[in-house]
Amino acid sequence: MMEYIVVFLYLVALLFIFIFSLGQLQLTWYYGKKQRSKRQRPTAALDQNPPKVTVQLPIYNELYVVERLIDAIANFDYPSDRLEIQVLDDSTDHTHELIANKVQQWLAKGIDIKHLTRQQRTGFKAGALQFGLEQACGEFIVVFDADFLPHPDFLKKTLPHFHKPEIGMVQTRWGHLNKDYSMLTRLQAFGLDAHFSVEQSGRSQAGSFINFNGTAGVWRKSCVVDAGGWSADTLTEDLDLSYRAQMKGWEFSYLEDVVAPAELPVLMPAVKSQQFRWNKGAAETAKKNFWKILTAEWSITRKTHALFHLLNSSVFVCLLVAGVLSIPMLFIKNAHPEFQRVFDLGSVFLIGFFSIAYFYWVANKQMHPQRAARYFWKIFPSFLTVSMGLSLHNAIAVLEGFFGFKSPFIRTPKFNIQHSRDELRKNIYLVKKISLSTIMEGLLCLYFVFGIAAGIYLWDLGLIIFHIMLALGFALVFYQSVKSVSYA
Repeated sequence: MMEYIVVFLYLVALLFIFIFSLGQLQLTWYYGKKQRSKRQRPTAALDQNPPKVTVQLPIYNELYVVERLIDAIANFDYPSDRLEIQVLDDSTDHTHELIANKVQQWLAKGIDIKHLTRQQRTGFKAGALQFGLEQACGEFIVVFDADFLPHPDFLKKTLPHFHKPEIGMVQTRWGHLNKDYSMLTRLQAFGLDAHFSVEQSGRSQAGSFINFNGTAGVWRKSCVVDAGGWSADTLTEDLDLSYRAQMKGWEFSYLEDVVAPAELPVLMPAVKSQQFRWNKGAAETAKKNFWKILTAEWSITRKTHALFHLLNSSVFVCLLVAGVLSIPMLFIKNAHPEFQRVFDLGSVFLIGFFSIAYFYWVANKQMHPQRAARYFWKIFPSFLTVSMGLSLHNAIAVLEGFFGFKSPFIRTPKFNIQHSRDELRKNIYLVKKISLSTIMEGLLCLYFVFGIAAGIYLWDLGLIIFHIMLALGFALVFYQSVKSVSYA
């Protein structure tokens, strides 16, 4: 009986991964269709009477980057009498004094900048944004996280795209200030570039829901208000508001050609905190909106796209389940030859692997047209391996989201690290302990080493590459997590 349960769960996990990969393949097709139909359009210009804009900067303990952020926003190429800057400061350390001094400097130069603080950090980032929204004077609201350094012409490039009154949000593509700092930053850039090229553009081309990515986007204030404002009942307030707004009929626009540079996390614990928040928040948002989408008066295609968009993070649960059960599957296959046909069906999932590879290949070719093949084969295997190594951490996040376990908004620490010469040690935001999940990642590495040995012993090498990648992935994530403690 137990063998049948293991086989069933294994196949269900593989089936979800397969469907997920087909979804990515479809987005790749839509992206290609958009690229083929792309026409050179004249750059739109702002009206002579540009709208009032409020730029919101939600800040919580950002000693190393807050001053450069404020300077970048204050230097926007936009009429100063039409620009309001809100520094939404929830800081509990010396960041508060840095902000106060920087605000006074820009006030003396005639910039309308406000230093807003709250008595309690209720609702975390969502609470801060809502607090600022209620006092904002702008017709449009721009949000930037602390690790961004937008170009001076950001508003001139984005505001003209609100040419229709039903457009509620315009999202831009994230750039990377420190992409070449390390292999870890290159891997993150590789994954984010795929999301911000193929995925966001593909969804937009397909007429599916897209999402505000939490920063580097512009909202029509009336859209935010109409959708109910910012809510803190999920860890991804950006995704939640995106769905509430689009379900009310607002349209979103994505600008692949407008780039807002940002700093990538340089340490594994920082990557993990970011990934945890994204994946848990996506699961919470899926749980919150599942029945609303299912009962909406939309086409089956649109409902399917929306549900799989929200359930994307569940792929990590399925990847972990498939990985853990793949080793018992070796022994079941050896003991029960009658299951051979069932195992043979697994070969169809190779289509899923090639679909994912093609998805990232297209994104890579768009970002690195001059060295696409060389860069892809240098990065993609490592990216896939480390993604497998993060499956435990991200699966825990997803399951917590689905089962309603609440946790605080854990910020991703920023270090102002762009070059190899930049000093990382003695940074006060460094994590100083090894978590239980990190220990489990080390144990999973050993588990998959056993899987490699078992495959060789049973002379069943069909899963050996899968097990090697899992063993390496968990080893790398474990090593990088432990290594970061040495900097503290």
